[in-house]
Amino acid sequence: MEKSKEMKVSLGTLVDNFLEVHPGLSQRQAQEEAHRCLYCYDAPCIQACPTGIDIPAFIKKIASGNIKGSAMTIMRSNPVGASCARVCPTEELCEGACVLNHSTNPIMIGDLQRYATDWAIQNKQVLFQAEQKKGKTVAVVGGGPAGLSAARELALLGYQVTIFEAEEQAGGLNTYGIVSFRLPPAISLWEVDQVKSLGVEIRTNTRVGQDISSAEITENYDIVILAIGMANVPMLGVEGEELEGVYDALELIKATKTDQITSDLVGKRVVVIGAGNTAIDGATCAVRLGAENVKILYRRTQAEMTAYHFEYEFAKQDGVEFRWLTAPKRIIGDEQGKVTRIECIRMELGEASSDGRRQPIPVEGSEYILPVDAVIKAIGQLRYIELIEAFGLEHRGGVVQVNQTTFQTSKPKIFACGDVIFGKGRGEAMVVSAAQQGKETAYAIHQLEQGGDLDG
Repeated sequence: MEKSKEMKVSLGTLVDNFLEVHPGLSQRQAQEEAHRCLYCYDAPCIQACPTGIDIPAFIKKIASGNIKGSAMTIMRSNPVGASCARVCPTEELCEGACVLNHSTNPIMIGDLQRYATDWAIQNKQVLFQAEQKKGKTVAVVGGGPAGLSAARELALLGYQVTIFEAEEQAGGLNTYGIVSFRLPPAISLWEVDQVKSLGVEIRTNTRVGQDISSAEITENYDIVILAIGMANVPMLGVEGEELEGVYDALELIKATKTDQITSDLVGKRVVVIGAGNTAIDGATCAVRLGAENVKILYRRTQAEMTAYHFEYEFAKQDGVEFRWLTAPKRIIGDEQGKVTRIECIRMELGEASSDGRRQPIPVEGSEYILPVDAVIKAIGQLRYIELIEAFGLEHRGGVVQVNQTTFQTSKPKIFACGDVIFGKGRGEAMVVSAAQQGKETAYAIHQLEQGGDLDG
């Protein structure tokens, strides 16, 4: 396999494999594309954007050469708009709603959004200023897209906001959980700096429940927002997953985003369990880490796959193989405790469950063995139930229950947004949706505070 031979040259080559795949638009390309826009008065693209970015306005500003104004229009509506320019499923959202789909190609809204925000990043722009600080203090637990968005909006409204972030850097999924060749960490960290510039204090390396208690936060702040996202990938529940060579997809991705790229997978045969966006990232990571062959095993069919279509196409272009209706039964190792094979079983789809998805059923006697050197787990994420319960909040299996209008939890001064309130049947867990929830939470807090409903 010629591609894999090229990857085995050196560790430096592997690092290069994680450089951003798609180049941004040139100034000329951006101008030409911006002038294609019809600047619709009742623009359907705005309605399709979860954060309601005024898309015709930001594109018109690019066309007129006002790139800072364009970036401000984007970031005013979406505090993580630079990241979303790269990771949003635009073909399903804004570009999918573009009126030009009926006659020609849609406007490249995502690329134009990236052009404007990249200009702001490269020119070290600080886009917003906060109001004079009010007396109310807010603690935001978690510095991912939802937490940053809530903090940004509240800071703009004059609240004194502190973010508690367990990792070394804020940004959450955007900083650590999406592969660098799609979203370089520097993009997310610029968004973090935009929030800091408003006077928001971000306490990194501070794990609630370990470095500071939930009780301290509740006692010392007027308002608390829980935006903790989700935790690591759960166990597969099969024999052999403790063997050397079994990886958590999120930990693998995180390592490649924190300058810990190694040659451990060079020349290896890799299988990835799962077919969501994280599974695709894990598979394409493995390819760039020099794996000889990468297969995704999924117990349902392509129709039930939760990964975005563009992610699926990207993985296929990288040479990733897909095996549908296939589940792991056990992982087999050698005498040294290293993975050497995986036993799989074929599945068939039965009746739909309460979530509307047909349930996979093992086909008796269909077991077979695949030779592999590494297994990457990507079957969803666990929830921070212990932390949720430390705050004394009502939840269902780790999904915090909130008032759908105010985002208040079972404790009126504690709010929640982002993945921590995302459960089955509640829309799609996207970065842009988390950002919008953070904004809405901030607005709800401000409205309640203005009405005196949060006093005492």
